[in-house]
Amino acid sequence: MNELLNEEQVLQLIHKIRNQKVMLDSDLAEMYGVETKRLNEQVKRSIDRFPEDFMFQLTTEEWGNLKSQIATSSWGGRRTLPYVFTEQGVAMLSSVLNSPKAIQVNISIIRIFVKIREWTLNYSELQDKIQALQDAESNQNQHINHIYQMIEELLKPTLGERNQIGFKK
Repeated sequence: MNELLNEEQVLQLIHKIRNQKVMLDSDLAEMYGVETKRLNEQVKRSIDRFPEDFMFQLTTEEWGNLKSQIATSSWGGRRTLPYVFTEQGVAMLSSVLNSPKAIQVNISIIRIFVKIREWTLNYSELQDKIQALQDAESNQNQHINHIYQMIEELLKPTLGERNQIGFKK
């Protein structure tokens, strides 16, 4: 099973569309070892299991943008716009595609989605820490600049003559 799903390869098949991480029906079908047409037929037979936040069809513009990102050939190929599946949609596929291979593939994909979510959380925490350091540094720089200004004021020569104190010869 490890040979079947290389984590890096699956990560490359996850795309961000409509602010969601999704996978193409054709990529999923290839992993499950079925034709894309058959996968979509099974989904359509159980369409109640796939609400809009589990699966949606790409628009022409979205598909054009995605094709340019993944460098697919414009010759031949699909006649219909592809469907994409979110993490929940991939999980639901295991109930529609009821083979042992489909179940194992789903488990692997879900684990990868979970890792992505963990990375995102860690990244957010790291961003917060960096921002806190930048804010602290900014405050320190303001204090240091204020100290420099005060020192400059003290070192500036005074305007006009001062009376000398002490004995004169």
